[in-house]
Amino acid sequence: MIMNIRSKVWGILVDLYPRYLRWRYGMDIGKNCRISWKAHLDKSVNPKGIHIGDNTWVLSGAMILAHDHCRSLKADTYIGKNCVIGVRSIIMPGLSVGNQVVIGGVAWLQKIFIRIVLQQEILQRY
Repeated sequence: MIMNIRSKVWGILVDLYPRYLRWRYGMDIGKNCRISWKAHLDKSVNPKGIHIGDNTWVLSGAMILAHDHCRSLKADTYIGKNCVIGVRSIIMPGLSVGNQVVIGGVAWLQKIFIRIVLQQEILQRY
């Protein structure tokens, strides 16, 4: 019974954080997204520059940026649908991540990353 209550409370809390980010910072976050409370989304200079697709998970310590003071850059960052952003990954500003992409833990991406190989092609190879 305690586990059942815990899972219901967890489900409610997980849904609240993306709603808060949409309401407070104007971020474009899709439906059914899971964003860790310990993830670092750019909330300072360009919070409306973060766009996250439906059913995407952003795990603990992941950093998604929409500005870079060193380069005087303020650019939108797009993450597609059904993606997973790994633990402590860094997504630099101006990056576009395609749909159904899994970014491993401690990855650092600064150029456009698109899912090139279809899942069916991978299954046919093996």
